[in-house]
Amino acid sequence: MARFADQARFGAIAEVEAYWQALRAGRLVPRRADIDPRGIERALEYAFVLERIAAGLARLRIAGTHLSDLMGMEVRGMPLSTFFTPESRSRIGDVLEQVFDSPAIATLTLTAERGIGKPALEGKLILLPLMSDLGDVTRVLGCLATQGAVGRAPRRFAVTAVEVRPLLGDAAQGLAPEETALSPVDPAADPRDLPSGSYGAAARQEVPPEANQRNGMDRRGMAEDPILYRGPERRRGDRRVAHLRLVRSDGDDVEE
Repeated sequence: MARFADQARFGAIAEVEAYWQALRAGRLVPRRADIDPRGIERALEYAFVLERIAAGLARLRIAGTHLSDLMGMEVRGMPLSTFFTPESRSRIGDVLEQVFDSPAIATLTLTAERGIGKPALEGKLILLPLMSDLGDVTRVLGCLATQGAVGRAPRRFAVTAVEVRPLLGDAAQGLAPEETALSPVDPAADPRDLPSGSYGAAARQEVPPEANQRNGMDRRGMAEDPILYRGPERRRGDRRVAHLRLVRSDGDDVEE
């Protein structure tokens, strides 16, 4: 029930996540080039795109007007940590690393600092990983929606709750980054079974058919073996064979 209540209060978050999920189209992570602003038209003022520039640090490449209203200035080019209190910035850095390296979806519950001219303000932030044109996960589609009057800018937030949902099965097992970063990428591995942080390398490689044969079934294919197509059987002595028909400008057809 709490999730449905949040969707009602922060509709822009739900819209951006639904759009991102649709872009995946069976892939682990969609590409940055797949993003079309028309797909999230009603949530554009709350949406943004991040670029990873260092460990635990990402800057805003594109930002909606609501984010500028919160800071009282143009925020493009600024780090995401600008929106958070000093005490919460290290936590944001850790969350960003999980989003990029796992990869994972992160949802954060926020509460703004209060003061003179700064009334109560609650927020919700979602971070959705994207692949760059090089095939590595260094971009994020995000949305920051708030409930309450913005008041006097700038408004900075403290993180009150974090939910991280890894997209890779191995990432859910809690492997430490130092344990997985040095693991070699097996070209024959299914990208969904690779350690956290290695998906970008696997995405640039062809996965051979034998990688899909696990436990006697094709994990990427159908639940049942597909029926092979067989053309009509020709009788012995049947002269009908495949041929080309050449259509000439004078109207006469010539069969080859």
